[in-house]
Amino acid sequence: MQSFHYPHLPSEYSSVHVALFTDVTNSAEIRSRIVRAAQLEGRDGDTEREAVSFAFLDARLICSLLHLQTAVYQAILAQVQGTIRTKTVHSEILWALNPTNNISEAIRRYGVADTTTALIVVRICSPELKNVEQLMRTVVSGKLSPIDGLADITDWSSVKKYYKLNGEPALKAVAKDPVQERALVEEIVTSSVAMKSVMA
Repeated sequence: MQSFHYPHLPSEYSSVHVALFTDVTNSAEIRSRIVRAAQLEGRDGDTEREAVSFAFLDARLICSLLHLQTAVYQAILAQVQGTIRTKTVHSEILWALNPTNNISEAIRRYGVADTTTALIVVRICSPELKNVEQLMRTVVSGKLSPIDGLADITDWSSVKKYYKLNGEPALKAVAKDPVQERALVEEIVTSSVAMKSVMA
């Protein structure tokens, strides 16, 4: 797990913890817990919502840590500035990652699916919360893996499809060099996430 701190932001949003889980075996269960948490009322609902208070992202659609951090920061800014478009700061990350403004599409594409085997888990919280990795492991059955191995998991063809980059002339020019092509895709996608709130 990697942690990032933004001391200039309000305390409750100033710490970000990111973990990559591979060989995940309980994605369907996680997805049903998220749905159930949204529907439960009272103390049981509060307890379950706290237990799954993370962004669960399909790792195949994330190009790099910078791509992810850009979406996370945009989500926090939306929360702090009162311009949030979804119900929580964690679901706002999915909205920020999706190239369109359709929230349902963002959750369907970037969120956890029943078949997801590589999962990025993000928790935005105050620095006081110390046992984040343990909380993640309680929810996710999988292998905690180094986040710098993300590029090997990324489904580059799906990323290009969702961002409509297949006809992009700059990419056609570097099509024979996969390393250069991936770097360019990452640059375009990360810039799109950074600009999304401005364009929306």
